[in-house]
Amino acid sequence: MATSVTRLLGLGLTPGKLRGLQRISNPNGTLTMVATDQNSSMISMMKKATGKEPTYAEVSDAKVMLSRSLSPHCSGLLVDGYYGYWSTVAAGAVPASTGLLIRVEKSGADKNKAGAPCGEVEPGWGVGKIKKCGADAVKLLAQFEPGEPDSAEHNFEFTRQIYEACIEHDILFLLEPIHFAYNGEKDDSPSKLARKANTVIESAKYLSRFCDVYKSEFPGTFGVESDAQLVDNLKKLNDACVKPWVLLSAGVDYDKYKKQVEMAMKAGASGILGGRAFWKEFFTYASPAERQKFADTECVKRVQEADAIVKTGTPWFAKYGLTTEDLSSMRAAEGWHARYAGGAAKSSGAKGPVDPNAVY
Repeated sequence: MATSVTRLLGLGLTPGKLRGLQRISNPNGTLTMVATDQNSSMISMMKKATGKEPTYAEVSDAKVMLSRSLSPHCSGLLVDGYYGYWSTVAAGAVPASTGLLIRVEKSGADKNKAGAPCGEVEPGWGVGKIKKCGADAVKLLAQFEPGEPDSAEHNFEFTRQIYEACIEHDILFLLEPIHFAYNGEKDDSPSKLARKANTVIESAKYLSRFCDVYKSEFPGTFGVESDAQLVDNLKKLNDACVKPWVLLSAGVDYDKYKKQVEMAMKAGASGILGGRAFWKEFFTYASPAERQKFADTECVKRVQEADAIVKTGTPWFAKYGLTTEDLSSMRAAEGWHARYAGGAAKSSGAKGPVDPNAVY
């Protein structure tokens, strides 16, 4: 018996967003995604390896090399617009079976008096351009500390604006809140480590409703909390997330990330979106040939191992309260195409405001 797509619409799963989820997920609904969208960290690594500032072309070449090696082994690849996307696509470095996500935020946000970052869009970039480029999803990193009200309010509003723009353009939205050091703290300050788990969980309560997939930090630190406490933190995180969530890597060593992934999948995560844990040693090699060898061997091995773990996780549709049977029975009513807005009214020059929620 057919089920009306109204059920999907009630969950925010409009045609563009649903197709985006299908494009970036594994056949069983889990998500194995790799990130190569880092700019500042990649440049720093390259400079350390070679002793000189890399050119635009050198950074772009490195991203294309990593993408070509890793994208066949993941369900989705996250790239940046400045260095990565156009070169990666033009070079044919990503197979058609792998979804593409593009970062929207500027790298290195300005900071307020407390040293807290206040996010902004990459200059000359935006959700509309990402949609036009043919990407499957938009990713936003929004640094968020509920205890630092000035930046929290700024980044909350920034997140909400990107969320609404993604609704207007009917494109999938992944949100990545990150806790940070402020008021003179360092990344390893005891005060920052002590509040990390609570910040990660509270951020999910505030923000996971303003996205389609939530990209989370690991809620705690090995050596600071016991494994039993980390398991409890992960349960609280899963309960706090109202949308499917995936685990980021935050640049930790691969073996540590692998353990985090195992714990997260058992707690209800739907996948991963990891970067440096898979490939950071790639940039310790000065020559392209050495980098290529490392990417094709060790990096691929890591992604394949993580993928096997991810496929034991919770399918994205289960977090939405759906089953494969529900999805296979969905049917649209005649005339749906005429009722569908998807941002088309605004782009066609129609008069009057466009309600971004008025997809039907």
